[in-house]
Amino acid sequence: MTSLINSTTGSMPNKALMPMFNGRADPVLQDALKKVTPQQAAKAKATATDFESMFLNSMFSQMTTGLKGDGPYGDTVGTGAWRSMLTDEYSKNFAKAGGVGISNEVFRSLILQQANKS
Repeated sequence: MTSLINSTTGSMPNKALMPMFNGRADPVLQDALKKVTPQQAAKAKATATDFESMFLNSMFSQMTTGLKGDGPYGDTVGTGAWRSMLTDEYSKNFAKAGGVGISNEVFRSLILQQANKS
């Protein structure tokens, strides 16, 4: 499934008639996107991706906490700083590439909330 907000071409594929949500057309999101400015939609996209990145960073940090041994997760003095930077970059790249789908849900929620305010 293609990510709604993480594509480089915008929130919809080129020939799509309306945004997709869970593999189906989403007329509610389409109407909400008409009520918000492109700047608001871009900010919501960035916020949703950052949120997913923070979640993934927390998950990756927990996964690598107990690792010891050779390699990038060796047990040396600088391991803590190295591990935190590495997991941070992993999470940012993973979220930018589509992540696990959290950002799509957050983006949809943010847009619907902003559309209801206007």
